[in-house]
Amino acid sequence: MTSKRSLFLYSMLSLMLITGCNRSYTNSSLSPDERADDLVKRLTLEEKVLLMMDVSAPVERLGIKEYNWWNEALHGIGRSGLATVFPQPIGMAASFDEHALFNAFEAVSDEARAKNAYYASEGSYERYQGLTMWTPTVNLLRDPRWGRGIETYGEDPYLAARMGVAVVKGLQGPADQQYDKLHACAKHFAVHSGPEWNRHSFNAEQIDPRDLYETYLPAFKALVTEGDVKQVMCAYNRFEGEPCCGSNRLLMDILRGEWGYEGVVVADCGAIADFYNEKGHQTHADAAEASAAAVRSGTDLDCGSSYKALLESVQKGLISEEELDISLKRLLRSRFALGEMDDADKVSWTKIPLSVVASQKHDSLALDMARKSMTLLQNNNEMLPLKRGGLTIAVMGPNANDSVMQWGNYNGTPRRTVTILQGLQAALGPDDRLIYEQGCSWVERTVIRSIFNRCQSPQGAGFTATYWNNSSREGDPVTSTQVATPFRFSAMGATVFAPGVNLTGFTASYRSILTPDESGDVVFDFNCSGIVELIVDGEKAASFTNRHGTRKVSHTMKVEAGKAYELEILYEPLKNEAQLHFDLGFKDDLDIRRSLERVKDADLVIFAGGISPLLEGEEMGVDLPGFRRGDRTDIELPAVQRELITALHRAGKKIVL
Repeated sequence: MTSKRSLFLYSMLSLMLITGCNRSYTNSSLSPDERADDLVKRLTLEEKVLLMMDVSAPVERLGIKEYNWWNEALHGIGRSGLATVFPQPIGMAASFDEHALFNAFEAVSDEARAKNAYYASEGSYERYQGLTMWTPTVNLLRDPRWGRGIETYGEDPYLAARMGVAVVKGLQGPADQQYDKLHACAKHFAVHSGPEWNRHSFNAEQIDPRDLYETYLPAFKALVTEGDVKQVMCAYNRFEGEPCCGSNRLLMDILRGEWGYEGVVVADCGAIADFYNEKGHQTHADAAEASAAAVRSGTDLDCGSSYKALLESVQKGLISEEELDISLKRLLRSRFALGEMDDADKVSWTKIPLSVVASQKHDSLALDMARKSMTLLQNNNEMLPLKRGGLTIAVMGPNANDSVMQWGNYNGTPRRTVTILQGLQAALGPDDRLIYEQGCSWVERTVIRSIFNRCQSPQGAGFTATYWNNSSREGDPVTSTQVATPFRFSAMGATVFAPGVNLTGFTASYRSILTPDESGDVVFDFNCSGIVELIVDGEKAASFTNRHGTRKVSHTMKVEAGKAYELEILYEPLKNEAQLHFDLGFKDDLDIRRSLERVKDADLVIFAGGISPLLEGEEMGVDLPGFRRGDRTDIELPAVQRELITALHRAGKKIVL
């Protein structure tokens, strides 16, 4: 009897060991579907829920690493430090060149893989470091006032489809490989073309079926059926009364039903919370109801934290665990297909070297695309091309000497930037002369005149920068450097603020003494992400917090000529969005007569006008004439620029705009 009992226990133990060791989800020779099926069975309900949000928690007992689904590649790897920056999509669309666009995004995919391999080797799995790229934007630019029109491929459904498919194929790589190179994302599905200011509550209703199928949907259909796009992002707005991320008509009937889409649907960030928030759609009572409705409608991934309530949803019977499994399998299948769950040595894409990032080869591709994107609207009297030799050119306008403007939005940081002014200076001949007179700003009737050169710390010109690799600025600093020019720091990736400083999880202090040579109002101008405090003579003068992306903020202070002011700027990045641009100076009032006098000897004026990503874009806090919270209110050049151009014309100047 004892021997039989021992044999039984031995057999059961052996079976348990065999079952535990036979983890099919770790077998890279199996298909992503088979591996996902096996892994889902091993997860608890709590673990499943944590894997259905963009910041996916690790499951250490099963060897699952943490993963952040959110990465950007609108026109190059975005918000992750050094990268090749291509023109904005609206510019690339003007090339009408699918082949050039494919080549551009094939280069982008190389940089994404190289960066991801670097981050993973450092044990870092933060936002903007993953393999799931939330691009392209194939919404139509139906109204040119929409602030995010710069992210689109224009107003034509056919062109948006062709360019979008090229982007997807360039990013995702060849289909015959064991692992996908990246996963692209068609966004924002659907009927989403602004405005920005009310996108969290807007209802796109009474849409004519013909308009829906011939205008709003063709690009998305092409990306699904031709491009085999692996992700689709549902939009913030409602469609015929239902939030897009809870729309059975859009997600189940059209996307998964009519088009046969089997990939991941991800909610735009915070879109599920819009279901129940007071300033949102208010179509659902709370997070539990909203999350259950979204998953049942086919939205697999929440960019946000609303899906934490799925535990409550299951407990209340609003959704079953088996229904969660459907979405979870799609998410896990995606991660297996990318090789993200496997050892890096097994994935050929991880061998792409970091040296490809912002390489000369990729820079040449960006230059080629920039040239192809340019459109000459008029050339009256054949003024162009300009001829060297005895030429006096005046370069004017708010964008003439602005490098950051050229980076666009959702951007990376280029290795170097040549401003329009610098490019013209380099192009002129030895007998030519150039006059630079900014003349006006984008919108305001003032121009900031920098006095950074009046800042001097005990260690030298500019500011003394001190860095700590902690959030408390305690203990010994990791390094100290001198910053002699206006700040242009960006550490959103492998580019650090200073040697030895962490990419994230650091803090900084910048100290100097400002001694102005004239009295007046000095403007402290910041373009930053994270937390900034400005301290003057030991007292806090201002503080700013930007938790998502970068924003332009400023503080004005009266100064006296010859008086010394002790300045300190404290900086702390949030997550992986470390950027700090800073300058200070006097605001001069617009003086058109003075500007005309300064350019009176010019044979012609090159006016670099227009606007900037600091004025239009995604849901911004801008409230200036002609602009409303990211959108434009008209399509005219800002009034101050029109006024200056008119004055130049009346003065008889030839103008290249």
